[in-house]
Amino acid sequence: MSGAFAFDDTYRARAETIVARYPEGRQQSAVIPLLDLAQRQAGGWLRTEAIEYVAAYLGMPKIRVLEVASFYSMFNLEPVGTNFVQLCRTTPCWLRGSDDLRAVAKEVTGCELGETSEDGVFTVVEVECLGACCNAPMVQINDDYYEDLTADSFRVVLEALKCGETPETGSQSGRKGSEPAGELTSLNGVGKGA
Repeated sequence: MSGAFAFDDTYRARAETIVARYPEGRQQSAVIPLLDLAQRQAGGWLRTEAIEYVAAYLGMPKIRVLEVASFYSMFNLEPVGTNFVQLCRTTPCWLRGSDDLRAVAKEVTGCELGETSEDGVFTVVEVECLGACCNAPMVQINDDYYEDLTADSFRVVLEALKCGETPETGSQSGRKGSEPAGELTSLNGVGKGA
């Protein structure tokens, strides 16, 4: 894909709303949300033209916008698959089985870490903490979290995505939020005069 980039009508309206939230003279602070919009419109990655467009839109030097885009791992500077699979490898996920998840990802998608499948359906990467440590191990796929995974439940998620289905997000063990995985072990008598 090459050529000029510009927000379409929908994304331009969203960009205008975002920029309007910032005080006069501080509109460049909208660089991260505008890069996110550009990445979404462009199919999951930021080509040079999109970065240059955001820079012009905000009246910023191109290099400053590139610095932001290249610093944050949420921005992709190369094409990614339809399903961008981010495997958390921080200690809680690692201790609870993320190595097994990586093996399943390789088996189902055919991707090594950092690769995109030949059919363009998956890109698999490892990332640092995704902020759901109490529900480890977990992955983020596009904007969705899949938590409390086992090798088997992760395989079900990936196979569903491979078939174009939308698997249920959140805890794959049925747990609600960050409630204990088993029975309560403390504060059992709170509110009962204990």
